[in-house]
Amino acid sequence: MKLDRKEILKALETITIAGEGKNMVESGAVANVITFGDEVVVDLVLHTPAMHIKKRAEDDIKKTILELVSPEAKVKVNIKVEAPEKNEIKGRAIPGIKNIIAVASGKGGVGKSTVTANLAVTLAKMGFSVGVLDADIYGPSMPIMFDVENEKPISITVDGKSKMKPIESFEVKILSIGFFTAPSQAVIWRGPMAAKALNQMIFDADWGELDFMLLDLPPGTGDIHLSIMQSLPITGAVVVSTPQAVALADAKKGVAMFMQDNINVPVLGIIENMAYFTPEELPNNKYYIFGQEGAKNLAEDLNVPFLGEVPIVQSIREAGDYGRPAALQTASPIEGIFEEITRNVVQEVVSRNESLPATEAIKITTMAGCSAVKKK
Repeated sequence: MKLDRKEILKALETITIAGEGKNMVESGAVANVITFGDEVVVDLVLHTPAMHIKKRAEDDIKKTILELVSPEAKVKVNIKVEAPEKNEIKGRAIPGIKNIIAVASGKGGVGKSTVTANLAVTLAKMGFSVGVLDADIYGPSMPIMFDVENEKPISITVDGKSKMKPIESFEVKILSIGFFTAPSQAVIWRGPMAAKALNQMIFDADWGELDFMLLDLPPGTGDIHLSIMQSLPITGAVVVSTPQAVALADAKKGVAMFMQDNINVPVLGIIENMAYFTPEELPNNKYYIFGQEGAKNLAEDLNVPFLGEVPIVQSIREAGDYGRPAALQTASPIEGIFEEITRNVVQEVVSRNESLPATEAIKITTMAGCSAVKKK
């Protein structure tokens, strides 16, 4: 007995794959049909990985050929799945912005926003053009730290399009969700709303030419972080931690998030905040309230650069509360500390750009994961 290929294709035209509407021959799902005497091999290409659809298609093919062509046919079905990648949002560069640095922490309360603000004003003092995007949607603090709580970004027209103009303070351009909500108003948003607001502040703003954009990320490793890394090609990440074990455990997770193979954002280094306390009356004494060199040791363990340490100094807290970052205190020890840390950050950015390929944004490929995608 010899099976007829045309007869088999005609029989397969009676089968419809779930969700596709057309029959499997018309839709192109049947890639090939090969016959050898009483044997038939059907190569099928599906666009969904669902197991029940694959099983149903295989059973339908076998049943139909046996009923409409020959009950003695020996049928084999090869199924290949070519599922389209869903939720793909390619990050795109913002014209004019050279380097985007994410400042992150594993947990809250370690002074990440304070460090971000002081890095920003120090970079500006060094002559760089700087912007800060306050991506901490649920706890925006940049308006307070730059004394612009009551400011509101205005709308301007750029190349025929309406754009937000960032607020400028101490030669740093700033955008924050805090500019659009009342100081006492809680931002009670689900992830998609927060991501949309961030995208508007990123892409619907007139940032102009920037050497550095600093992203003040929220604590932890979650939806906002993925949204940012989906939307933007991050040059590198700086992780802030305090020295105690509880903070270091979370900082380690923060570093691990960026270093994950399917995210692959270069970690520029770790900054240790609240490293020690020196009383004014005992300037030569250092008291390690939260432990000694914990973040420095973590950096060595993870083989990432240690960018420096910031002591517990009352004026740093006061300066942040009054809206004038402490690094602006000319000729003070604090100014020197932040200058050294900022120089280290800049050096790591330069080294990263010389030794590593262009930054990649990531794309979400499943509900639980992500992968890297090259910029075009």
